Amino acid sequence: MKHKIISLPVTMSFGDIENTVYPTLLWDENNIILVDCGFIGALPVLEKELERLGVSVRQLTGLVLTHHDHDHMGAAAALKRSNPYVKIYASKKEAPYISAQEKPLRLRQAEELQKILPPEQQEFGKAFCEMLRRVEPVEPDVYLNDGQHMEWCGGCRIIATPGHTPGHISLFMEKDSIVITGDAAALEDGKLIIPNPQFTLDMEQAEKSLNKLIDLKAKAYYCYHGGILVP
Repeated sequence: MKHKIISLPVTMSFGDIENTVYPTLLWDENNIILVDCGFIGALPVLEKELERLGVSVRQLTGLVLTHHDHDHMGAAAALKRSNPYVKIYASKKEAPYISAQEKPLRLRQAEELQKILPPEQQEFGKAFCEMLRRVEPVEPDVYLNDGQHMEWCGGCRIIATPGHTPGHISLFMEKDSIVITGDAAALEDGKLIIPNPQFTLDMEQAEKSLNKLIDLKAKAYYCYHGGILVP
């Protein structure tokens, strides 16, 4: 079969607000790899999107987690229960937070911010911290390193893109000239930007990582927030 690289919309409602993220499916003769998996509770939505393509969660061979944020790994533990054979891929730097061997950096950040939030934002901040605490950890099976080549979809190069979190990774699908950005870039008003600067742990590194991806001059950028950019 000809390989496929597919951006999957996963939409969830949070009160009156809808939020759509875009995991990516890498599908070839030997592998069906999902890159990131959405929020806590997103597995049923993800399953429907996969079924629409003729794929079951139980057919997935791998799940790549670009980093440990709740909207990227929130459904990982549920997915692993549904398919115990799926391999979890992540960078070594992110692994302690994905597995909860160490307190997630995002939770640490939220707890520190909670101490200085104005009274009218305290309730929201508390709810956000509680949500982060509900993220179920998973144990990565395979570490991905900067510059490493995987055989997925004709060739995939792992790119270290720290900044948003220290061990954040992006993927460059070399045969198709497609970058899967994770949170190293988001699409807004037709441009690649740093997503959620207020949650970016190191802005200087994040800017360097964004420029690294732009300098690839890829034919398309598959952004987790915003969808696909074809420059």
